[in-house]
Order: sequence, then C-alpha cells, then structure tokens
Amino acid sequence: MSMTMMEIEKALKQLRLSGIQATLETRVLEAQAANLSFLETFSMVLQDELDRRQSRQIEQRYKQSGLDERTSLSEFDWGFNPKIPKRTCFELNTLKFVAEGENAILIGPPGTGKSHVAKAVAYSAVRTGLRVMYVEADELLTTLVVTPTLGKQQRLKPALDADLLVLDDLFMARRIAQENADELQALIHKRYKLRRSVLITSNRVIADWDAYLGDTALATTILDRLMHRSVLAEFQGQSYRLREAAGRLAKDL
Repeated sequence: MSMTMMEIEKALKQLRLSGIQATLETRVLEAQAANLSFLETFSMVLQDELDRRQSRQIEQRYKQSGLDERTSLSEFDWGFNPKIPKRTCFELNTLKFVAEGENAILIGPPGTGKSHVAKAVAYSAVRTGLRVMYVEADELLTTLVVTPTLGKQQRLKPALDADLLVLDDLFMARRIAQENADELQALIHKRYKLRRSVLITSNRVIADWDAYLGDTALATTILDRLMHRSVLAEFQGQSYRLREAAGRLAKDL
C-alpha cells in the first residue's frame, strides 16, 4: 500500500530526514519531467540529505570554533601590500600543516592582514571537518590564569582537543603577566606533545619575544616547541585599516 505525500513527509520528519523532506516535491516533479529512473531519483534525494547534514555540521563546527566571521583568501586585497607572502598563505590554506602536526606563525605590523589570513585558514579547517578553536591570545591566557585549579582542565580541554588552535594577536600588550606566560608555555608544550597545530599571529618580531615574556629561558622553551615544526610568514606593508579609514575621511570631506 502506497503512502500519500502527506504521509511520506510525516515519515521523513519522524526519521529526521529534513534534507529529503525539503526537496522531495521538487525532485518528484523533476523526475517526472525528465523521465528519470528510480535509482537516478533516489540518488538525488539521498544527496540532498547528505548536503543538508553536511551544512548543519559545518554550521555547528563554526559556532563552536569561536570565529566571528567567515573569511576567505579570495576576499583579500593582495595588490595593496605586494610583499605579503601570498604563496605561503595559500599553502597554509591547504591545511597540509595541520595534517602534519606543524605550527604556523604570522608576524608583521598591525593591519597588514595577519588576522584575516588566520581566520580564512581556520574557516577552511572548519569546512573540511576539523575541530577549530579561534581565540584572542590575551583573552585565553587571562581566562586560564583566573580559572581555579579544579576547573582548569575542563577550561583547557577545547584548546587541547582542537585540531587547529588559533591564538590571534599574541603580545597585543607590550608585556604579558608572568602567570599568563606560564599558561602559554604549558599550552604550547601540551599541544606539542599531542602533535596538534597552533597558528599564532603577532605584531612582535620573534627576536623580542623574551622581552614580552619577561623571561629568556621561558621564551626559548616556547619557541623551541613552536618552531621545531613550523611555517613562519612575515607580513610587511601598510595597514589596510588605516587605508580604509583614510578613504572614509576623504568621502566625508
């Protein structure tokens, strides 16, 4: 005994097949118009379900990642600062460094696009099914410092479990507190042992990290683990943000 369309839609809802439910009527009309076989039609509705589930999974991973925007390298103005390492950025976007458990460090003046590239790489990772955690470095380290010892492991878990951890704007302040530096060292050390990738952006050249950490030995320990398996990209040029601000001011005149 065949089911009515209403009964089929009810059954699809019960089975939580929302992808098929959303497109079934269209697919039936398409199959009738094109005289498609059962297998051809069935494969299309199955693909609709797979597409819907993949879309939901990507959305869920995106919400869990901490990213505040969906960026891509195609949106980047590569012509404004010709010295930006375009080839290295696109290589990072392949996520090969994540698959191999390597790190990436993007260094350069403010406004040159480091955060944009980092977010684009992170969003590519989200779309491929990887676990991503994006966070402002100072925010994460401060949170870990003030978290009681009993709750620290739970607070630290997402940062350790992520396939890719993005620490944006490390050393935004001229110098970080000793407690924050200790938390950074512990985090880098644990991820190094797990062979899970860290992507760091910073306005500070690596030669000065010991001054910002306030401890040469600590800086050496952190850099030893970060740069053992690492891609270093140096950004040079003018600030995109200042250019945009100047453009807005010019329009207002």
